[in-house]
Amino acid sequence: MDSRLRGNDEKTNNTMEQAQVTKLLGNDMLHRLERLRINASGRFTNRMRGEHLAAKGGSSMEFADYRDYVEGDDTRFIDWNIFSRLRKPYIKLFHHEEQMQIVILVDASSSMMVDGKLQRAQQLAAAMCVCGLFAAEPVSVYTFNQPANNLSMVGPATGRGSLHKLLKFVENIESGEGGSQPPDDAVDTMLKRHRGKGIVVMLSDFLTYGDLKRTFNTLNNAGLEIFACQILGERELDPDLTSDLRLVDCENADILDVTAQDNLLDLYHEYLSNFQNTIAALARQRGGKFLCVNSDEDLSTVLFDQMRREAWLV
Repeated sequence: MDSRLRGNDEKTNNTMEQAQVTKLLGNDMLHRLERLRINASGRFTNRMRGEHLAAKGGSSMEFADYRDYVEGDDTRFIDWNIFSRLRKPYIKLFHHEEQMQIVILVDASSSMMVDGKLQRAQQLAAAMCVCGLFAAEPVSVYTFNQPANNLSMVGPATGRGSLHKLLKFVENIESGEGGSQPPDDAVDTMLKRHRGKGIVVMLSDFLTYGDLKRTFNTLNNAGLEIFACQILGERELDPDLTSDLRLVDCENADILDVTAQDNLLDLYHEYLSNFQNTIAALARQRGGKFLCVNSDEDLSTVLFDQMRREAWLV
């Protein structure tokens, strides 16, 4: 009887271990993400204790450097061993670790429904949630262009116990039918609710009529370091323009008839490259990062190869 009970317990434990935490990420991928951190510069942090090094000294236990003693310094931080040898007081400096807010902004517009872009945005949002929570940082997720153009949100959440709540919210993100809310409007609404400095991860195709320069300025002025991730499908990165086409805008129903020409594909790639360079410049001029992701690319390759090579994750 006892052996049977033990056998049932072992089966139950194995089942629990194999149960998938979220449909967006495999458990093996979750375990790898737990050890990674979002590679922020640390320019924007809050005074609460966290894992990110501030520019100023502090009172953690990790030694940083020495400096000359000046009147008014706390004598508890004098290195008396050096004083006994040199007869000159030096102050020990320590790293100061501060807390960094992580804001994830997911574009759920109609154009994100094409080629699985919204699903890739959900997967990347889930990955950022894991990295943030396991770094003991507060994480918030906002979506815009959902049905009725609502800006729904969850957070700020902290601690590993909040992981299920955040992942469930990200899983349930739906695309807005005909949603075309400009990102600058969404950011304005988000900042009415958000408090704290840190980073903002923008997951979007950036195929919008909004003012991206204003959007990035607003985020930077709010103390949020910009991580702009453009998600495009294979057909957008390398379209088939070998025949006449009628293109219909999925957000405002505008129609464009295209006649295939010898140089049309070259013009398209030139425009796309210039567009991406513009977004990258807007982000980097404000101390941020830019990355373009193919929605058809293997997720492991994006997270553990592309994002690590581009210093998004460390």
